[in-house]
Amino acid sequence: MTRNIADIRRDYEGGRLEESMVPAEPMVLFDEWLTLALDAEGQDGNVMTLATVDSQGLPHARIVLLKGSDERGLVFYTNYHSHKGSELANVPHAALVFWWPSLGRQVRVEGRVELVGEEESDAYFNSRPRASQLGAWVATQSVVIPDRHWIEERQHRFEQAYEGQDIPRPVHWGGYRVVPDMIEFWQGQPSRLHDRIRYEHREGSWRSFRLAP
Repeated sequence: MTRNIADIRRDYEGGRLEESMVPAEPMVLFDEWLTLALDAEGQDGNVMTLATVDSQGLPHARIVLLKGSDERGLVFYTNYHSHKGSELANVPHAALVFWWPSLGRQVRVEGRVELVGEEESDAYFNSRPRASQLGAWVATQSVVIPDRHWIEERQHRFEQAYEGQDIPRPVHWGGYRVVPDMIEFWQGQPSRLHDRIRYEHREGSWRSFRLAP
């Protein structure tokens, strides 16, 4: 590497995030920020990092896509037999991080994880492009495979098997909902004096407070 990454710096310029500006419920603010992010970041606006913990307490993180959010929580879809699925089966808690560089904003979410209902998973699966529906059958996610040709042959077999008919949702594929008990909003500010407002859910209600940068 010829460039010294220690010298890379960015000075953030963003609107202020004041206690008087934030609503009582964090998902109201999240929806506002997400709407702006989808406009600013385009197809990357719903990208998030998902962190889980395995049975030995070791953390693992990867990028997934947010596919739904409301007062119940934040939803993503995946193979239940994947590494993250196995980890969530053992430790049903997760952390999410959204990073929207054009806005200089970050949102952190922590909470328990539950399976999305079958009807909701079916509805989302049926809304996917046919190629993506087939992909849910083809991809034995996280399993060691010999080469790319193995996947291509498997894809061809499923294309033939479902030719001319609807593709059902695999029983091993569906949604997870992260039910937040903590949501933190971070707005970048000059001189690294960033605004941080954290919400915590305790005894049935949300409380918010400011954190030092």
